[in-house]
Amino acid sequence: MSGAVDAEMVNAFLGGTINVLKTMCQTVPVSGKASLKTEREPGGDISGAIPLTGDKRGIVVLSFSKEAIITIVSRMLYEEKSEIDAEVKDAVGEITNMIAGDSRKNLEALGMKLEAGIPEIFLNGSGNIYSNISESAKTVAIPLKTDKEESFSVEFTFEQIN
Repeated sequence: MSGAVDAEMVNAFLGGTINVLKTMCQTVPVSGKASLKTEREPGGDISGAIPLTGDKRGIVVLSFSKEAIITIVSRMLYEEKSEIDAEVKDAVGEITNMIAGDSRKNLEALGMKLEAGIPEIFLNGSGNIYSNISESAKTVAIPLKTDKEESFSVEFTFEQIN
């Protein structure tokens, strides 16, 4: 990926995100404009990250504000949540896994063959999410909002492998 954002890849991840959140979490997110990020860390209070390997090596990260993840998980579990507890952390891992899986199907339609690893959960400032990805690889961020105007994002990075 050069200086431009690959629209087909953005659509693959955006489609996967909307499909999973709509069907599993009764949430239809609204997206903003995808852009290349300049910083390596996601901006949310909690993030789920899953490595992708195959034709390319990369990572997909979902990063949520506390308010967004509380709304999404409450709807997913049909149970009102108020804090980021162990159940919410587990749900972030599941949501990340489902979105990565749905997005991979979309990417396969573009000719990419990818396998997903195990999701990891990061609280704001805990750990280096992008540690296994080259500094030169570009990160694309897609900002989204819930119907309650709560912010979250989907980010992805890929690097060429030989």
